[in-house]
Amino acid sequence: MEITELNHVALFVSSVETSTHFYAKVLGLPLLHRPAFDFPGAWLKIGSQQELHLIGERLNQPFTDENRGGHFAMRVSDLAEAAKLLKAGGIPFRSARRPDGAQQIFFLDPDGHQLEFFVGP
Repeated sequence: MEITELNHVALFVSSVETSTHFYAKVLGLPLLHRPAFDFPGAWLKIGSQQELHLIGERLNQPFTDENRGGHFAMRVSDLAEAAKLLKAGGIPFRSARRPDGAQQIFFLDPDGHQLEFFVGP
């Protein structure tokens, strides 16, 4: 398995509108198309390849497997190989699929920070 890029960082925000204005208008990050998730948010481009994913309505909730928590995502060359690597290391993970078809694996680092491996769009 090869990690090909740091793709995005996801942040919980209290107001998607306020945060989008800050990152897009004040800092000048271009807005990106965002899949039709069932929660509010916005995606912005950082540099040539990386993204910032703003996630609304979750700031005051405890982080759970279902709400994805704040995390960063790494695109991998082969998700099945990534799953094998995690299984071999005894690292529990859960699989998911984004509305745009990307396949994901979420897991925790030793300090409980949520990480994502994914393949797809």
